[in-house]
Amino acid sequence: MPPQTAPTARGSRFVRLLPAAAAALSGLLLYVSFPPRTLWWLALPAFAVFGWVLRGRSWKAGLGLGYLFGLGFLLPLLVWTGVEVGPGPWIALVVIEAVFVALVGAGVTAVSKLPGWPVWAAAVWIAGEAARARVPFSGFPWGKIAFGQADGVFLPLAALGGTPVLGFAVVLCGFGLYEIVRLAVRARRSGDLRRAAAVVGVLSVAVPVVAALAARTLVGAKAETGTVTVAAIQGNVPRLGLDFNSQRRAVLDYHARETERLAARVAAGKAEQPDIVLWPENSSDIDPFVNPDARAVIDKAAKAIGAPISVGGVVARDGKLLNEQILWDPVKGPVDTYDKRQTQPFGEYLPLRSLVGAINEDWTSMVRQDFSRGSEPGVFRMNGAGVGLVTCYEAAFDWAVRDTVTAGAELISVPSNNATFGRSEMTYQQLAMSRVRAVEHSRAVTVPVTSGVSAIILPDGEITQRTGMFVAGSLVQEVPLRSSQTPATRLGVLPEIALVLVAAGGLGWAAVAGVRARRAPEA
Repeated sequence: MPPQTAPTARGSRFVRLLPAAAAALSGLLLYVSFPPRTLWWLALPAFAVFGWVLRGRSWKAGLGLGYLFGLGFLLPLLVWTGVEVGPGPWIALVVIEAVFVALVGAGVTAVSKLPGWPVWAAAVWIAGEAARARVPFSGFPWGKIAFGQADGVFLPLAALGGTPVLGFAVVLCGFGLYEIVRLAVRARRSGDLRRAAAVVGVLSVAVPVVAALAARTLVGAKAETGTVTVAAIQGNVPRLGLDFNSQRRAVLDYHARETERLAARVAAGKAEQPDIVLWPENSSDIDPFVNPDARAVIDKAAKAIGAPISVGGVVARDGKLLNEQILWDPVKGPVDTYDKRQTQPFGEYLPLRSLVGAINEDWTSMVRQDFSRGSEPGVFRMNGAGVGLVTCYEAAFDWAVRDTVTAGAELISVPSNNATFGRSEMTYQQLAMSRVRAVEHSRAVTVPVTSGVSAIILPDGEITQRTGMFVAGSLVQEVPLRSSQTPATRLGVLPEIALVLVAAGGLGWAAVAGVRARRAPEA
């Protein structure tokens, strides 16, 4: 056989590198589908290309191609994690999280040889998300496919089966699109149309869309147990980034001042009197239980507005450091508390402290004392309304939102502090989570943030008011109270378990089929 010429060799190398490049670029395309952009539909071609890259390959190839897809997706999505602390933690986080996507890639290649492979492959993706939401260090669900769909046609599926069903529908539709294109190209080239496979491809696209349209009947914004006028306070911070922590008194003063400004507007007839007032996480990092000055500032603000305030504080109690929401009555003072249950690793507590300190002492100094976790869901009774508390990072976790609703929340507050992450996309990604949660549990969601973006969201996911970033302001609106439970709320983790079992069944089938194929020549 004659040796390859230079152009032929270059062409051969290009063909070999094409799947790797396509995997990374399709991951990047998936990132572009996420907020703050409203290009949710780009998730479909992203998974279509991912399906093309993986189908029919070995599991080892799937492992590598899946890792490249994960890097393409997560590197830009999570860049905000390195805004103030440098690229080290950002790169380390992505390197670890992309391993889960790599394992998904290997799983998809295995089930891609099965009949109806788009269904098995989409379930494998959701199984990967389920694992990533739980390990290591209690998990990191950021980047769930559902969180990129707040503006999409599939959003009502969140009310049917939560984020797993919503994500499954999107991934299934993407893989189904590739299957349709693959079969169409095959039929055009050879005239061979496999009808059963074609039916699976069409159904993989049609069923999620039809189901999403049907699920719209589950989405509503009407009041069921009355209404309440809520005020979300955004006091702003003195400066961007980690330095805001050194200005704790200023942050408290800013939120008290903005509340008193709202009180003046109410007195002048320029704003509606709120029934409840919501301050963000870290709005009082000075413990008001031991600091009389901080207590006096909050008490004055509560009396001025004449309504109970949920105050985000950092509290030391019984030797524990707690990220706490404090229900502050204008007459009685502090009457109830909620302690954040899902604390953020490397932000609020430091896993592997001795190892991290050996690598870089500066990292351990940023988290001198670990925050302790609360144990009970938080629902404040505020002027007769059940207000569920989901503090910042907790909004990413299915269980943390659901059990707040099952504990009696008629609306949800997501007090947050995003000042550490500057003007990055983080706040928009988190806001999209709150919109998905609103539809998932059919509750109005209020998002008070220290520096923005604060927002008021109706139970159908619509943002009715929002602030800018790094400005002071307040949002006041009458919102519906709801007590009914969506199928997603009632079912809880069951849809996710079912999809994980589907994935396990597909992988088991693929393993058995592989063993039989290897034994066939010997027989």
